[in-house]
Amino acid sequence: MALLLGGCAQAPSTGTAPPLPDTPRVVRLSPDQETPAWQPLLLPGKTPTRYQPDRKEGRPAWRAQADLSASMWRRKLYVAPSDLGEVQFSWWVSNLLEGADLAERGQGDSPARLVFAFDGDTGRLGFQDRMMAEMAATLTGEAMPYATLMYVWSNGSAPESVITNPRTGRVRKIVLESGPGPLRQWRDYRRNLVEDFRRAFGEAPGPLVAVGLMTDTDNTRTRTTTWYGEVQLLAPVAAGVGAAPPAVSAPH
Repeated sequence: MALLLGGCAQAPSTGTAPPLPDTPRVVRLSPDQETPAWQPLLLPGKTPTRYQPDRKEGRPAWRAQADLSASMWRRKLYVAPSDLGEVQFSWWVSNLLEGADLAERGQGDSPARLVFAFDGDTGRLGFQDRMMAEMAATLTGEAMPYATLMYVWSNGSAPESVITNPRTGRVRKIVLESGPGPLRQWRDYRRNLVEDFRRAFGEAPGPLVAVGLMTDTDNTRTRTTTWYGEVQLLAPVAAGVGAAPPAVSAPH
């Protein structure tokens, strides 16, 4: 799925919005807060996945119900590269998707994806990626991000492998879980977003312009339900305990 997570093309010209409350080093994107900034991102010609606030095994969560469907639950924001650090998140996956293969066109579904969209110098894109970006803008009315990094659950690819989207090199996926072993339980992760971006794309990330959740079953014509816990953006480790949280601005 290449037409993903369009966001700001540059830093917003308005002032910085107050960070969401939590510990001094954390910005929380939580399902138990008022979240008017989270909106569905519908994909042309696709039945949308349903995203709703819920609780799962005592945790506040977003419930994603996919029924031969694909869409995203997205929050636009702006975090400067200097404010990017680690990310903490969790998900609870009920089942694998028969026939899914994230490396193949027409089979690229996943029960769980956490998606990060980054701005950058689109003038560096090659011809194929420029054409894909133009098609995305035509179909969705939004510019395609310079780069999109996903954390995903795969049927069979090795954990920590990086999968490049078969349609564009500007979407890359890091496999966190593979196969059925850890299904039907909460899985918690803490990842260095900057280091993972460098490993996937071979360059430093630009500004973070959107975060999204995505459960899609349209290609495999299957059904699943996944729960996503809150997403926490942590300040860079070098800033030390007690540093200000990442400066999150409202999109323009």
